[in-house]
Amino acid sequence: MGNDRIDKAMIHLLKPSKIPLLILTALVAALFAGVARSDTAGQTPDPVAAPTPHPTYSASAMAAPSGSSAPSDRTPIAPAKPHELPSPPPPTPEQRLTALTLEQRVRQLFMVAAKADGSDAGPVSGLLNDYVGNIYLAGRSQAGVAATASLVAELKAGISPAATRGLPLFVATDQEGGSVQVLRGPGFLPIPAALDQAKSSPEQLRADARSWGSQLLQAGVNVDLAPVLDTVPSPEFAPSNKPIGAFQREYGYTPAAVSEHGNAMAAGLRDAGVAPVVKHFPGMGRVNLNTDVSANVHDTETTRSDPYLAPFHAAIAGGVRWVMVSNAYYDKIDPDHVAPFSPIIMRTMLRTDAGFTGIIVSDDLCNAVQLSAWSMGDRATNFIGAGGTMVLCANTAAVPVMYGQVLQRAKTDPDFRKAVDAAALTVLEVKTGK
Repeated sequence: MGNDRIDKAMIHLLKPSKIPLLILTALVAALFAGVARSDTAGQTPDPVAAPTPHPTYSASAMAAPSGSSAPSDRTPIAPAKPHELPSPPPPTPEQRLTALTLEQRVRQLFMVAAKADGSDAGPVSGLLNDYVGNIYLAGRSQAGVAATASLVAELKAGISPAATRGLPLFVATDQEGGSVQVLRGPGFLPIPAALDQAKSSPEQLRADARSWGSQLLQAGVNVDLAPVLDTVPSPEFAPSNKPIGAFQREYGYTPAAVSEHGNAMAAGLRDAGVAPVVKHFPGMGRVNLNTDVSANVHDTETTRSDPYLAPFHAAIAGGVRWVMVSNAYYDKIDPDHVAPFSPIIMRTMLRTDAGFTGIIVSDDLCNAVQLSAWSMGDRATNFIGAGGTMVLCANTAAVPVMYGQVLQRAKTDPDFRKAVDAAALTVLEVKTGK
């Protein structure tokens, strides 16, 4: 009887309508059992569960910080920065020229004297803002390197950004040696005259010139109006050659000697980062009178293909970027024009014959007695119109007049405007290292 009731109960549970309920009950029981296991401390984790991820650290982040005895492993790697774009190339000289006004272009064509003792720093600062883009230290100073550097810094500090559009200033001086050494005093070594410099080997002279140039650079000077590459024909004639031989400014009495030692001097200056200015093209070694203090000074011998041109050609071939033109007449080259007003000397001989592409700078156009017949304004316009690049003027009072006439003519004469633009571009090329 009892067995019969059990069998009936089993049959009742196994009926189709009860099976899903049994399955659901079993699943719920299993779920509660799993929760209980996960909440039990000390139990082994489910081996199938995925491991908890950890942050990644860089080697630098894991290094112990300053003052810590243990490395830190809690600084995550900084997110990678996007690749920085390369810096744009600097503007070309042509682009710089385009950015300059006509007034700013004309300023680049002038180099005015500033007294090396600083006594006219105020007026020169005014000129730098309104009329000129370059200076040269003139006269004499015994103040030394540090004082000269302070003077140059003072002059530069007074220039407004609008005056030059950020263009660097050429700062020159006459540091030839012997009686022509503007800067002396602490930090400046005494420089022997060129004729004495030539007693050294070219290699030694180049090394010495590098030292002299380094002293200039420390003083803020980046252009030296040296060396003289004029050839004096003989020791006997030298005393009669008032501008060169009388002061032993020559490197010798043959073009070969002058070229070897004069260009060693130029190379040493360039080694130091100072631009040499070779002078006085096409040569002052054959004249008797000095154009600074005399009029009607003529060279009656030098020709367009003269052997005495060799030192200049060698300098240009060697990369010199400045040539100074003399103020004399050259009767066998261009008898109708003094050299700074001669297209034959500047455009034909320098640009075409010698292939020179740098700055053609004048000798002093303002105080030279040789140029007394011309007004200040005409001196500047004649020079630039004939192919010159930069007017050098020793008289600060003359600069505004010269600048004004160059500017006015550039506004009214298209051909002269082209000459101004070409000269300004040449200055920009040299200032940017071209």
